Amino acid sequence: RRAPPVDPEILRTMKKVGFIGYAPNPRTKLRNQIPYRLKEMDNEFDNFSQVPESPIGREEEPHLYRVAKKYRKVTIKYSKLGLEDFDFKHYNKTLFAGLEPHIPNAYCNCMIQVLYFLEPVRCLVQNHLCQKEFCLGCELGLLFHMLDLSRGDPCQGSNFLRAFRTIPEASALGLILADSDEATGKVNLGRLIQSWNRFILTQLHQETQEQEGPQAYRGAGSSSFGSSGDSVIGQLFSCEMENCSMCRCGKETVRVSSTLLFTLSYPDSTEKPAKDYEFAQILKRSICLEQNTQAWCENCEKYQPTVQTRNIRCLPDVLVINCEVNSSKEADFWKTQAEYSFQKAMMKRGGFDITKGKEISLGEWKDLGNPDTGHSYPSVEELKNIWIPHAIKMRLTKSKELDVSNCSETDELSPTDDPESVYIYDLMATVVHILDSRTGGSLVGHIKVGETYHQRKEGVTHQQWYLFNDFLIEPVDKCEAVQFDMSWKVPAILYYARRNLNSKYNLVIKNPIEASVLLAEASLARKQRKCHATFIPLMLNEMPQAGDLVGLDAEFVTLNEEEAELRSDGTKSTIKPSQMSVARITCVRGQGPNEGVPFIDDYISTQEQVVDYLTQYSGIKPGDLDAKISSKHLTTLKSTYLKLRFLIDVGVKFVGHGLQKDFRVINLMVPKDQVIDTVYLFHIPRKRMISLRFLAWYFL
Repeated sequence: RRAPPVDPEILRTMKKVGFIGYAPNPRTKLRNQIPYRLKEMDNEFDNFSQVPESPIGREEEPHLYRVAKKYRKVTIKYSKLGLEDFDFKHYNKTLFAGLEPHIPNAYCNCMIQVLYFLEPVRCLVQNHLCQKEFCLGCELGLLFHMLDLSRGDPCQGSNFLRAFRTIPEASALGLILADSDEATGKVNLGRLIQSWNRFILTQLHQETQEQEGPQAYRGAGSSSFGSSGDSVIGQLFSCEMENCSMCRCGKETVRVSSTLLFTLSYPDSTEKPAKDYEFAQILKRSICLEQNTQAWCENCEKYQPTVQTRNIRCLPDVLVINCEVNSSKEADFWKTQAEYSFQKAMMKRGGFDITKGKEISLGEWKDLGNPDTGHSYPSVEELKNIWIPHAIKMRLTKSKELDVSNCSETDELSPTDDPESVYIYDLMATVVHILDSRTGGSLVGHIKVGETYHQRKEGVTHQQWYLFNDFLIEPVDKCEAVQFDMSWKVPAILYYARRNLNSKYNLVIKNPIEASVLLAEASLARKQRKCHATFIPLMLNEMPQAGDLVGLDAEFVTLNEEEAELRSDGTKSTIKPSQMSVARITCVRGQGPNEGVPFIDDYISTQEQVVDYLTQYSGIKPGDLDAKISSKHLTTLKSTYLKLRFLIDVGVKFVGHGLQKDFRVINLMVPKDQVIDTVYLFHIPRKRMISLRFLAWYFL
């Protein structure tokens, strides 16, 4: 916080020696006396109040809240039963899956949802599978498969975020946050998610572009989205740019590059009053950028003032825009343009001018929202704070000049328009930064969910806008998706998709996981060869079939301790649960001549710091998960995960105790008819769950 002002008497009598000042004590305060700060005086020193350390100090006071309830940061209320008695259905009455927020670096949840609801991206990553241990494309595909299977239950993205934390480029770009930074709002989330957006598109482009050699995981569907280094991410998002540099000496240099997204560039706000711009004008200015800068000139052999211009050579199928609203200057620009748009909309609907300070009668307001008077908008509120259009028309002329104009969702290409050079883009998603000083802010997404997703989940064919706020999912009006009240709802990212985009791409998903993942594999541990094997891998004639029984047990270690606090009445409140990581997975044959013999007994190698091995429960000891000193059969999490995914896809039935929690931590979505859980098998209604120790004592 800002330091209180120094007593003027001290400043008056202060003497300086170098950069050190000293002064006699004016004795205006008693010893150890501290002035009492009134609550209403806090803003004198702090423009934004600090985020309270305890969630108890973040209680809702509706009369002081400007952030609408559905946009506020959602938290899971943990009880002694953990998540079992938390009602996620209260926050999500749809069949789409939310994402849990308590995992480190889960700020990107809204962007994961945006990518999931882009059908070509969803299909691409689910067809992609490689041998790289930490591949974001593979992990995103496995996560999207979970989102496909879920019927409204939230999913965990911990495996994807685990891989994300290992990417050196992500760390170099400052995308890996410490828990304290994320919780206390020390980070500009709007700027962060825009950097994450650029990073993930680049990373997916590189990973899906790499030509894969023969591999155990690869199936027939792996190459359905291009080969020989081709990338669907490039086809979707990339467009060629021509960069021209003109020196004062007349020397012109032209080079060609490609970009996956554009950043909005705003005009200088020195004009008073501010000029009225359409969004299409600013977008064209940002794509065809012209700027003066110092650059090296080969002709002059020195740095010279250079005019740099950028022109587009082809149009992308998905137009991604980083809004770059990082200061009050850009926020004021958006606010001013929204006011101009509101005035023009009112003139168009009501036939009279609305300017600042002009009073309008109640009858006139009612007429504006009355459908009987010929006005299509039911409420004037729906026109406020809107500047961006729901559709954009872009034309690339034969001379490669770009023409951009706002249009409506009902507009179509005219017969004279060439479909190869004229595109209509429909707004598909907006990601916004919610400014909330109490919770440190959050990121949410408005996503226009297409017909194919509704068909798969709900059996209906229609389009609808939804708000995605971690595990809170709620239908919203299309106007709300483009309304930005800059005092608390700041735009960060816009996604425009070309109309009829899906017809251009192969959207067939072929499961790339083959039976070979279950066959014997080498251990990562160097000492393992000297030890007796604890399992017998499946032979080709033992491959599981639908309905086969498989016994499953998983052991976990703790990566960080739970955060809890004691209330004044002595009860404990869990703020954040301990983060668990799978350490050992065992699968046992349920039938056949080798019934009862394990065919998987994998210890999972981890590079992350383990806080507690939970040895008394798991039997895992320090060193068991370290490839250098372990004597166990050590594998990667990805390798073991693929084995379990194959078993689920085949249709085996898993038998175990407390499997729901195990599957959640492993990041697996298993149909209920494939799970036989002894926790529920021997559960008496309205009684506590029976422990495995008691069941073993009683039955065995």
